[in-house]
Amino acid sequence: MQYGGITGGLSKIVRDEGIKGLYRGLSPTLFALLPNWAVYFTVYEKLKIAIGTRFPPEKAQSAGVHMAAAAGAGAATMMITNPIWVVKTRIQTQNMGVKMGANGTTAMYKGTIDALVRIGREEGLAGLYSGFLPSLLGVMHVVIQFPLYEQMKQSFAKAHNNEMDKLTPAELIVASAVSKMAASTATYPHEVIRSHMHVAGSGAGFTEFANTCKAVFREEGARGFYRGCLTNLIRTTPAAAATFTSFEVINRKLRAWADTPSFTEREAVQRAVVEARKKEKRERLMATKKVAVVGGGEVGGEPLLPPELPFARAADATRFAALSDIGRDSYKDNNKTGK
Repeated sequence: MQYGGITGGLSKIVRDEGIKGLYRGLSPTLFALLPNWAVYFTVYEKLKIAIGTRFPPEKAQSAGVHMAAAAGAGAATMMITNPIWVVKTRIQTQNMGVKMGANGTTAMYKGTIDALVRIGREEGLAGLYSGFLPSLLGVMHVVIQFPLYEQMKQSFAKAHNNEMDKLTPAELIVASAVSKMAASTATYPHEVIRSHMHVAGSGAGFTEFANTCKAVFREEGARGFYRGCLTNLIRTTPAAAATFTSFEVINRKLRAWADTPSFTEREAVQRAVVEARKKEKRERLMATKKVAVVGGGEVGGEPLLPPELPFARAADATRFAALSDIGRDSYKDNNKTGK
């Protein structure tokens, strides 16, 4: 079935299936989003730290570390989500009149759960994991995307003498969009092969993969491996930009929230400050009393303070020195006579 490009495809789908046809396969896509990105980002961050600790600090954030972490995270994600992508492809194409699965069924799937149950019952694991090999080869997609994304973030940060955690949303959008477009274009042929294998239910083996590649090349030539690439970029680039930017912004907010002292912690700090001030006040008062005892009392109604105390005034220091030189009694006699 030929659609004649993006516009022709949209027109034909709306004409034959209505607006509903444009959203066919949305349910399994939404169903897969949470486990897909949850597994991916979690494994990626863990692997990046685990692999980075095996290298010197200056190489812990190198492109090689990011590539290895991205490859491991991509493989782990496909292990979990491959059956859902098989369902998505079949639901999207079941109105095209093609035979589905290894047994060539034409019965329509009622939804995501129905498709998962039927594929598992009729075709087993081979059906649920059809296209798994090209999906693993598609890990090269994230091996290109994530290191390029990290490199662009570092370049933006250096250009503004800033930290990567302080990049603006616009810079994050540019980095994620460009890296996604580059990676998708370079690795797009695996998506064509994977889709063919999803529909055919041809399993996950190398023989099936090789036969599918030969069939596509024989029927459409090299151009067939890039059929639908532009549509894919229009679909996936905005989604990737929104996903990556949201992740970065929310991650910053969560880290800032985790580093902010709680009400109890702030209250404890405030109590400690108050206690420290009270203690300091008591120590100053005790120092003042000791001076009064050593000096023999007060002069002019004010305690005599030694000059070495930081809070002593110059007048008190002079009086204290006078007392030391001529004696307290002499000072009192002179003070009484007005001398």
